[in-house]
Amino acid sequence: MIRLSQVTLIRGTKVLLEVADVALNPGDKIGLIGANGSGKSSLFAMLRGELHADGGEVDYPARWRIAYVAQETPALPRTALEYAIDGDTTLRKLEAALAQAEAADDGHLIGEIHAAMGDANAYTVRSRAEQLLRGLGFTHEQMAQPVASFSGGWRMRLNLAQALMCPSDLLLLDEPTNHLDLDAILWLEDWLQRYPGTLIVVSHDRDFLDGVVDVIVHIDAKKLKRYSGNYSSFERQRAAAVVLAAGMAEKQARERAHLESFINRFRAKATKAKQAQSRMKMLAKMEELAPLHVSAPFSFEFREPLKAPNPLLVMEDVDAGYRIPGEPDKAIVRGIRLSLQSGQRYGLLGINGAGKSTLIKTIDGELAPLAGKAIFNKGLAVGYFAQHQVEMLRHDESPLWHLARIAPHNIREQELRSFLGGFNFPGDMATTSIETFSGGEKARLALALIVWQRPNLLLLDEPTNHLDLETREALTVALAQFEGTLVLVSHDRHLLRATTEEFLIVAEGKLRPFDGDLDDYRDWLFRTKLAPADGPADSGTEAALTEAATAPEPMTDAPEKSAGAAPDRRVQKRKEAEARQRQSAARKPIESRIKRLEEQMAKLGAQKSAIDAQLADPAIYAESNKETLKTLILDQAYVARELSQLEGEWLELQEQLEQATN
Repeated sequence: MIRLSQVTLIRGTKVLLEVADVALNPGDKIGLIGANGSGKSSLFAMLRGELHADGGEVDYPARWRIAYVAQETPALPRTALEYAIDGDTTLRKLEAALAQAEAADDGHLIGEIHAAMGDANAYTVRSRAEQLLRGLGFTHEQMAQPVASFSGGWRMRLNLAQALMCPSDLLLLDEPTNHLDLDAILWLEDWLQRYPGTLIVVSHDRDFLDGVVDVIVHIDAKKLKRYSGNYSSFERQRAAAVVLAAGMAEKQARERAHLESFINRFRAKATKAKQAQSRMKMLAKMEELAPLHVSAPFSFEFREPLKAPNPLLVMEDVDAGYRIPGEPDKAIVRGIRLSLQSGQRYGLLGINGAGKSTLIKTIDGELAPLAGKAIFNKGLAVGYFAQHQVEMLRHDESPLWHLARIAPHNIREQELRSFLGGFNFPGDMATTSIETFSGGEKARLALALIVWQRPNLLLLDEPTNHLDLETREALTVALAQFEGTLVLVSHDRHLLRATTEEFLIVAEGKLRPFDGDLDDYRDWLFRTKLAPADGPADSGTEAALTEAATAPEPMTDAPEKSAGAAPDRRVQKRKEAEARQRQSAARKPIESRIKRLEEQMAKLGAQKSAIDAQLADPAIYAESNKETLKTLILDQAYVARELSQLEGEWLELQEQLEQATN
């Protein structure tokens, strides 16, 4: 068990934790959340032994092996594969010891080391490392390349691979999804669900937290508060607490009415498409959590576009890519046929490097088509957000300077200041140079500049990078109500579900519709790109995409014995198989969660039995055991409460499983 008792932590003059308490059970998967600067990274440093508490105690078993992601990656000549294997430090020590034993010709020691290496799974290490790197997006060719040849983001993936290779009892992950695309995040989520040790993860990706964790620890007001359940469960509990504690009933009613109005408008025009229905559920959930949006420190909305021309742009057989002087054109996505209509909302899917950003830049006009024709409506007003837009901000200038630069000259300064205040740049912060701003604050400023320009087409390429959970939620609410056209690339599934109605996928150098939702995309991904190397996989990406993107209806008017009957039966069988797959996909996360709950309940049951046995011993009530007795009674109450919560959730999930099966 990890136990923090009366912990106080001070960094410089800032008190991060003040007499904070929390207890975490072995095998828990914990999401650590809190505002930026609240002390999450410092808490990790304490658990790693790099920082010491200024008061109180941090206690966990001394024998525990701790794994975490290194923040620096030296420019080594070692291959990516060998670097990943280096994460298994036990194995590397055994290899060094074996080399010494062989040099000394010590046959007895050589035998012992070989036995130890067998216990350490040394003979499967290369295949395990290859599987890890493949899941994180590395090709076999890249695995053989030196570490020094990779960019910063890819080196962070290598550091993550090292941490996952390390046999550990406690795994600490600080923003592990920051440098990953959606495909790698889905793979990592699946891997962590099967991780047997205790996991503590800091993440601003709520869907990732929902898929991985079963406990939330919230750093709030310098205290640590534990919540059973995933992030969505934590939000519901906090929303209920906000309603009870805060005297904001009128404001909450206005926010609820605002969201209800929007949901009703969307419901009236929504199709029966799977993604549209997924979005409806997300919007209803946002309505349920309206109290949290009210109490959040930051919110904004996109202003209605000045024009809504139709179509906004048309691409006819366009090849998107790059012109390189003195070399042949490099086409990334070929034969693009796309017509963007007013009000359409697309999520853009595809693996890292498939060409999503290239396509976005071509739609923006930043890249000219290599072939084909792109027709842009004169009334088109593009708002384009990508990481390089953030990097292009003038660091020696202020938010007010940036806004004044794009605003009409007749706009008063006070109006500009009021607008910036709505994006959490109040008072002196509006006139402070942004060189001291965090990555999240710079991203928020870039968003503010886009909102000011009232675009009718929003092109957003990973807009949530560096944004904290509160700002991500503010962006989600704002985009859900945006009146214009949206094309979104994001690894944040919550944002995609809540704001898009249709998916396009870039794969094999082509752009095509993806007629499904994110669960279908996940299933497709694990059947193709992330299928085990020695396991069954679909016949190819092209065929799998065609199957996912097209679902022909059976010919219901054909006679039973006609020539069309055989194809008809094949179509029907495929549809039945797809229905079974969907049912299985719906059951799988519920069954997985039930299994984890049962494991936790078994552990807590064993703890409760041990505590009850100690309390049944008359000797424990002696005066000399007063402190021990007090600790046992507190532990008994804690375990009983946790068991009760887990049993309640287990019963709810059993009902959900029954519904998913019927």
